[in-house]
Amino acid sequence: MADAPEKLIDPNSSVPPRVDTYSDWQKAQGIPVNRGFFVEDINTLEVKPWALKGVNGCFVHLDGCGTVNDAYVLELPPGAKTAPQKHMYEELVYVTKGHGATTVWQDGGHKHTFEWGEGSVFAIPLNANYQHFNTSGSPTRYFAMTNASFMMNLFHNNDFIFNCPYAFEDRFSRDAADYFKGEGEVFGRFFMTTNFIPDIRTIGLRDYSERGKGSSNMKFDLAKSTMTAHVSEFPVGTYKKAHRHGPGAHVIILSGQGYSTLWKDGEEPKTVHWKPGSVVVPPDKWFHQHFNSGATPARYLAFRWNSWRFKSVMKNEEQSAETYTSVKLGGSQIEFEDEDPAVHANFVSLIEKAGASCGMCDYFPQCTKNKVAAE
Repeated sequence: MADAPEKLIDPNSSVPPRVDTYSDWQKAQGIPVNRGFFVEDINTLEVKPWALKGVNGCFVHLDGCGTVNDAYVLELPPGAKTAPQKHMYEELVYVTKGHGATTVWQDGGHKHTFEWGEGSVFAIPLNANYQHFNTSGSPTRYFAMTNASFMMNLFHNNDFIFNCPYAFEDRFSRDAADYFKGEGEVFGRFFMTTNFIPDIRTIGLRDYSERGKGSSNMKFDLAKSTMTAHVSEFPVGTYKKAHRHGPGAHVIILSGQGYSTLWKDGEEPKTVHWKPGSVVVPPDKWFHQHFNSGATPARYLAFRWNSWRFKSVMKNEEQSAETYTSVKLGGSQIEFEDEDPAVHANFVSLIEKAGASCGMCDYFPQCTKNKVAAE
């Protein structure tokens, strides 16, 4: 018996519009939406009154977010507080300026309050109640990444997102003592589990030379979230190896000055120059490379999907290993010896203008420093 002919959809028939619950919700908030793949300074972004939060905010929804996460900036005027919040999506917070306090609680449970300042990082426990307070005499501002876009489009029911009664006590107990005390436990070389980091700009890091000379790193499991964060620092006169991965990694510059190149395979690179407060989100599977072209060490914080502790649907262990495995071996990292020589030459010219010396010449026989030494 012959197969039945495939039914084709009539292009002239009436097809319901595709529903994007998150985009519809985002538009309804009535605050600015910043797009592209780079923000020069999150501390200068325009913010407007956000009824949901009770203070001022804006979205940072860059091209590299894909459909897995989003970000926003919130500013609290002196002495202000946010409206109480509760939601069925995870949230990571980095305080960019000012100081204040946050109270977190489960329905019917004890209220836990902790203080934070510029440089603090913490996570909001899933579906817990919370409220932020500006306890200073000047505006405070923070940058937050969430997986609201993923969760809203997964359930496409915002009543469930904002009014679910379930308490995830395995993540945050009603009677959790010292939950946000700021102490962490390190596993292996650089895997830390914690709920609060007092100052991410000064926390101690561990060797991560497989990404580049002198590179150091610390990876975090925050409040048992499936989202995660890591912080990395690289010395004066150095840069990272180019690599690529999936969407949604928000790279927030904490210190130093430099630039990043980003490119889709087979296309010309784009360059963005950064400073403290800059944010870049590499698009899905775009190669990207970070360069310290200044005269001080450069440090950045990355908020992204996939906790090192909790397996999720975004990627598996094999895909994780790709980011530090050479492309010649089937991975997603370009080793220094395989990159275009123009990359190093351009870097040397820029750091000389900053009055710094190249620390990469051991990898490049053609480097001026090596030629002078040979003479």
